[in-house]
Amino acid sequence: MPTRRECANAVRALAIDAIEKAGSGHPGAPLGMADMAEALWRHGFRHNPSNPAWPDRDRFVLSNGHASMLYYAVLHLTGYDISLADIKNFRQWGSKTPGHPENHVCPGVEMTTGPLGQGIASAVGMALAERMLAARFNTNEHCVVDHRTYVFCGDGCLMEGVSHEACSLAGIWGLGKLIVLYDSNGISIDGRIDDWYNEDVAARFIAYGWQVIGPVDGHDGAALDAALAAARAEIAHPSLVVCRTHIGFGSPKADSEKSHGAPLGAKAAQAARKTLNWTEPPFVVPETVYAAWNARAAGQEAEDRWNATFASYKKVFPESAAEFSRRMAGDLPTDWSAFMQNLLCEVLDEKENAATRAASQKVLEHLVPRMPELIGGSADLSGSVGTAVKASQRLNTATYKGNYLSYGVREFGMGTIMNGLALHGGFMPYAGTFMAFSDQAKNAVRLAALMGLRLVWVFTHDSIGVGEDGPTHQPVEQIAALRATPNLLLWRPCDSVETVAAWKCALASRHTPVCLSLSRQKLQFMPRDAAQLAVVAKGGYVLHDCEGAPEIILLATGSEVALAVETAERLAAPEEGSRRARVVSLPCAEIFDAQDDGYKESVLPDACRARIAVEAAAPDYWRKYVGLDGAVLGMATFGASAPASVLCERFGFTSDHLLNMAKALLSATDKKVHQ
Repeated sequence: MPTRRECANAVRALAIDAIEKAGSGHPGAPLGMADMAEALWRHGFRHNPSNPAWPDRDRFVLSNGHASMLYYAVLHLTGYDISLADIKNFRQWGSKTPGHPENHVCPGVEMTTGPLGQGIASAVGMALAERMLAARFNTNEHCVVDHRTYVFCGDGCLMEGVSHEACSLAGIWGLGKLIVLYDSNGISIDGRIDDWYNEDVAARFIAYGWQVIGPVDGHDGAALDAALAAARAEIAHPSLVVCRTHIGFGSPKADSEKSHGAPLGAKAAQAARKTLNWTEPPFVVPETVYAAWNARAAGQEAEDRWNATFASYKKVFPESAAEFSRRMAGDLPTDWSAFMQNLLCEVLDEKENAATRAASQKVLEHLVPRMPELIGGSADLSGSVGTAVKASQRLNTATYKGNYLSYGVREFGMGTIMNGLALHGGFMPYAGTFMAFSDQAKNAVRLAALMGLRLVWVFTHDSIGVGEDGPTHQPVEQIAALRATPNLLLWRPCDSVETVAAWKCALASRHTPVCLSLSRQKLQFMPRDAAQLAVVAKGGYVLHDCEGAPEIILLATGSEVALAVETAERLAAPEEGSRRARVVSLPCAEIFDAQDDGYKESVLPDACRARIAVEAAAPDYWRKYVGLDGAVLGMATFGASAPASVLCERFGFTSDHLLNMAKALLSATDKKVHQ
């Protein structure tokens, strides 16, 4: 039977070998944290390698994702679908073992990590999901939700501000099943951290309301076992276990930044193997060590016991069991499409001029009572962004009942916690802030898109229509930045009809986060016929048309659509030459771009090159639609502080200015035709 150190050294050896073969990687953290991994994964971690999606498994997040080879080695050794060939293929094209862990690539990886701080922050969302699901579904006789969330993090994660935002909330929420093992080795890429990170971390977490254990020797299995036992025994407060370790443990580059972000090199790698007393050839692990690590049988037994409990639960509480299964599978209620259609009919009957933030709130008034998986929130702006509705109940930390989170002024933390809620399963998070503040959450939004999470960002106050609050609150470049993010849908609806369509899309988008760009000011309701209503979901469509082929096309979104329609009507008047103008509303460009060529041609015929795009945001995005011959009415500067009507006039968002732009473009087009 191998010793615990021999088991840990198997992780170290695989990490060294894979990084050396790849010619790149981060050996220091895997070498330093291998004993921590052995203590957690071989002594109390509850999982089933044969079924990484088992709902009641413990969750593990490697927040310092550069230590990915630690993770891959552990997954391989415990029996996940990570072969030795996958280990050898570390950091290569098409590999299950990329440079940083990716949840959609590697079986057993719960979360994509790499941007430091986001892992520990999202783990707060995972732990909160567990507590809330347990409060909803567990009974005195049946415990169907009972697992922990574990995190490995390093100094860099705790330097990042988002760790402060999220860990503060974890303490307030009393997430006792959240256990963080902090790899305190005192080294970062720039060297010893004393000159830039010397705060009392333990005192900081105690102030948050956490239990702090240690420091303990992160290379002492017995000490780690005792620390983990103490952490598991505390259920009222999250736990931070401070583990003193040596980065690059066992290598000649130990306790040095030189072991952090580059292979050890052949000579140092061989020296490390000798120091660790590891005599096996590269990529060879003794069968006795594999047997000591393998968790397939124990994991299947644990899941079988849970399955028996859930079967009993299902007999006594069939409706609750069905709801739990539905929510964990991410399926929508069977009648969701019908009640969205009823809501659309209501909106069509009312024909109300309304701010799209108010229209969004009305949608939520209908959705929240019907969809228990929805969990809302805002960054201290509930009344402004419309995310709180009559059925919203703020989280009660005494009972963990509720469906609404007050995140405080923590946009980044809010985004990471939303990601954790979505990753855990059982919840569909949505939350709001002003569009101008989306920058403060952008990296969380980006990671949600990379991971393919189902969640909704409600970004309001989305233009110079904010008015007197001025340029700090008036977004210009944010919409373009969000549109440039792969696997992210941005909807900028022009009225309540398009807002309903945006929410319907958000509910149906299982693997794509959705951002709503919503107005503070009231917008004009746009009448549509049945044919137009049928194509709103295509992301772009002809909202206002002319007789015959259009001479000019005005493309617009959100608050500028009404301006485009008014201008098109003026162009059609005899005094303006009876010019044929079409208005295309493009509330979601990403969805429109995904349509077939025939549909896109029917909306934006190639023959009509006189095109003007109108959006109170950065203009360059629209060049792909209007071409070199077209024009864009956008915001090339920051806004200003003044009433919205004054700003629209000053920045040219008036019918007179757009009309003159259209006439000039038509005149230039006419000249080209007659040349």
